[in-house]
Amino acid sequence: MAFGGAALKGLSIFLRFIEFCCAAIILGISVYYLVILHNHGLHIATYIRAVTGISGAAVLYTIIALLLVCCLGGITFFSLLGILFDLAFTGAFIYTAWAYRGGADSCKGSVSTPLGDGNENDDVPDGNGGFTHLPSLHTACKLETAAFAVAIVGIVFFFLSIFVELGLMRHHKKEKAFGPSPNNGYTAGSPKRKFWQRKRTHDVEMTSAKRHPDALPPHTAPSDIRASYATDTTAVDNNAGNTKYGHTATPAAAGYQRNHQTYNQNISGTL
Repeated sequence: MAFGGAALKGLSIFLRFIEFCCAAIILGISVYYLVILHNHGLHIATYIRAVTGISGAAVLYTIIALLLVCCLGGITFFSLLGILFDLAFTGAFIYTAWAYRGGADSCKGSVSTPLGDGNENDDVPDGNGGFTHLPSLHTACKLETAAFAVAIVGIVFFFLSIFVELGLMRHHKKEKAFGPSPNNGYTAGSPKRKFWQRKRTHDVEMTSAKRHPDALPPHTAPSDIRASYATDTTAVDNNAGNTKYGHTATPAAAGYQRNHQTYNQNISGTL
């Protein structure tokens, strides 16, 4: 796998782990509220039940997403499914932050918490006397503040996961586009190189064959000279006179011309 794909998967795993931690913290606080309220017979607000369900689903989803990133990261179907769930949980955590918006206050003086309202130093009003310990309203407010802050973090990370999934999907499609070749060891995917083998273009003087591997070999030109066998109609050498075709003749061809002229003169003299 190329370095880019490994980096994207590492980033996705990091995001999923943070999302899991956020969901687990919110789930723990919400379950604590539910246990306290139910055990003491106090009223349980609907938003607490909703947030508990949302955070529980988010914990399950992030666990599955972590496994899918490690094994099937980048496959189009799973990436699209992950984008859909990430978008849904982004909205769900926005609702969670709104439900626990009371945690944005300073928890000083008079406070309003999921366990009740009153002065920060007061204990949560007792109901039918359950066996669980009732915290102070200050503690309940601090827990709500933690849930609110973690929900904000979850919104950001779920939203970022959408873009990471898009990157993984594009990288996977790019890898599939490369067929087997000598550059990748006749296996699918882009050419595999070690990081220390990467060189900048200006540091490497590439030959013409490397720059243009599909180029045809150079063709002969009229100025090219080749050897000839005693004929004055073919270009032969640069060291002799030019022939009537504009090429340079070899010594052998030049000698042949002189002998031919001498022979013609002797025949003329004899006649």
